[in-house]
Amino acid sequence: MTYRKRSILATKGRAVAVAALATALSGLVVPALAQQPPAPPTAPRPAAPAPPRPPAAAAPRPATPAAPAPQRPAAAAPAPAAPQAAAPAPAEMPPLIYSPWAKFCGKGNEAGAKEVCFTGKDGRTEDGQPVIAAALIEPEGEPKKLFRVTLPMPVQLPYGARIVIDKEPALTGPFFTCFPNGCMAEFEGTADLVTKLKKGQTLNLQAINLAGNPFSLPLPLSDNTGNSFAKANEGPPIDPQVFEAQQKKLQEELQKRAEEARKRLESQGGGAAGAAK
Repeated sequence: MTYRKRSILATKGRAVAVAALATALSGLVVPALAQQPPAPPTAPRPAAPAPPRPPAAAAPRPATPAAPAPQRPAAAAPAPAAPQAAAPAPAEMPPLIYSPWAKFCGKGNEAGAKEVCFTGKDGRTEDGQPVIAAALIEPEGEPKKLFRVTLPMPVQLPYGARIVIDKEPALTGPFFTCFPNGCMAEFEGTADLVTKLKKGQTLNLQAINLAGNPFSLPLPLSDNTGNSFAKANEGPPIDPQVFEAQQKKLQEELQKRAEEARKRLESQGGGAAGAAK
């Protein structure tokens, strides 16, 4: 009986870890780019073509010279459209807190389901809200891999998302779905892309917001702790208990930073109150 209880608890713990990892990397992000930009300007309406000039009719010869008709001023050229007011620059993004790169493998519940592994990482604000995420998805026995990224809304969907690894040429991929506060884009996980991810230092996720302003958010591919995309992807899947410990450590760091930010605001408020007196 004791063994059975332990087995059930272990299974539940694994399920909790899987759910936590899926949440961390699914890209359910919040609008961390701050402001809601104004509605996109409508495209300028093309000028209507000038009506065709009627053929000149032969004027009858007057018996007496007619008084010259008053000269009409030439039609004024259409005034150029007033330039659109420049959209305000996005609010400065606070430093992000990043989870370690982690690899997890699992199978679905349906019969004959194949194992799927994904290697992912996300970036959050100091209050713990996810902002960006990236994951390489590798189905067992399938030659095609997918690299999925999540960016915060609002974005202009027709332009898609771009990923830039260090100084490599940018790659553009279409957005394929959006959540209330974020949109996902997908890229083919070619061998060349995976190699660049393993050798790179920083992955930049880019898009264009509704005001027409491009933005770029960094996601480190390696750090000074030894954690990297390459190490996570080439190594064995993470143990759920290890992942839980990593998440706990990350949460503690986020709470610490949130507390420090709160104290800074309180001290600034106290200083302002003192100056007002």
